[in-house]
Amino acid sequence: MSASLFKQFRQNIAVTNSDAISTSYGQITKRLNKDFWDIDSDSTHCLQVGSYGRNTAIRDVSDLDMVFELPQTVYDRLSKVKGNGPSQLLQEVRDSLKKTYPNTKIKGDGQVVVVDFAKYRVEVLPAFKQDDGRYRYGDTHNNGTWDNYCNPRAEIDTLNTQNKDSNRNLKHACKMLRSWKNHNGAPMSGMLIDTLAYNFFKSNSSYNDKSYAAYPDLMKDVFSYLANQPEQEYWKAPGSLSHVKTQGKFQRKAKKAATKCQDAIDEEKEPKKVKLWKEVFGRRFPAATEQVAKAFAETTQRVSTEEFIEDKYPVDIQYDLDTECSVGYAGKEEKRYRFLEGVFPWLKLGRNLTFNVVSCNVPQPYQVFWKVRNVGTIAERKSQIRGQILPDGGLLKRVETTSFGGEHYVECYVVKDGICVARNLIEVPIELV
Repeated sequence: MSASLFKQFRQNIAVTNSDAISTSYGQITKRLNKDFWDIDSDSTHCLQVGSYGRNTAIRDVSDLDMVFELPQTVYDRLSKVKGNGPSQLLQEVRDSLKKTYPNTKIKGDGQVVVVDFAKYRVEVLPAFKQDDGRYRYGDTHNNGTWDNYCNPRAEIDTLNTQNKDSNRNLKHACKMLRSWKNHNGAPMSGMLIDTLAYNFFKSNSSYNDKSYAAYPDLMKDVFSYLANQPEQEYWKAPGSLSHVKTQGKFQRKAKKAATKCQDAIDEEKEPKKVKLWKEVFGRRFPAATEQVAKAFAETTQRVSTEEFIEDKYPVDIQYDLDTECSVGYAGKEEKRYRFLEGVFPWLKLGRNLTFNVVSCNVPQPYQVFWKVRNVGTIAERKSQIRGQILPDGGLLKRVETTSFGGEHYVECYVVKDGICVARNLIEVPIELV
């Protein structure tokens, strides 16, 4: 049964808008080829990079990347201009793309030109190919510099080789890890996920001849590998050995995921097993049978007030967000909780709860939202499921009261540029009386 579940899960998280993405890549490439190379081609001089280019992206991917190779004569001209040459380059690329997309938001940003489409954005890196296969590119910061290099083709080729050696399990794991990090708020870039997954398979050949039936143990071991990573500023990308910076601490959430994987493996009852896998990977992990699917559908109907951030915004967790809960009674603070696994007591009724954003490394500006979800038969009986996603009042906090028992939770979301880029959840178990 596990094999069919994980196979269906992989299909559920597959990219569904490849045609639209390919059209965007082609139109951008054709415009730039026309203006910089004077040729009519929608593919030449373009390299699809990032998660989509490495074929590790998942459904609702919101950030797409491409390298566009420019003629050396452009570098020769702009490297001699007074002032910020890289900034002028981005302006020329932007002006070119505006001919094709006059009503689309297009801006230069550091090293790239960003084209904002309705459901995703494409970051175009204008670059100059070197004899060794690397690309040289400009950076508008610090008055403009040209001494920046990347080698995405080496990263793609190295990842592809390891994926072939691992019976395609590497890229499947990369995609499932993306679903986990977006559902649980682990601050990891796509390149960091691919790097650490590559390192796991490079150092562990025991899954090279395995398929979907081994995925429960595979993902448990991958999460354990992530949980045991040291806290450091960067890792080296496969192939290019470029520095892949960390965005925050992901180890604690990976450890929690490994524990839930083991619980799901040990669980004998199918509905509970599916529930645990969904807690790890999110809503797109499938129900195992028609009976379980029907049970989930009935639950969804019963809790019709609940909203999901995935239905409102694309989710691509890139930053770290920590929230804290202070418990007060009769005007006095009793306890403060942040990391709750294994330490949170069953709270007594009548307590005042204040949920605060403790830290957030998302660059301003951004929006903050809260979701309060009541769980259990009492909540259902009282029609107090709640679960609506509501905007923060500007104080970065949410005040609640322990009114009735059950295993409730409060989740916080940070939305920047129309994308949910950080989230954190605090479980709130309240005693049953």
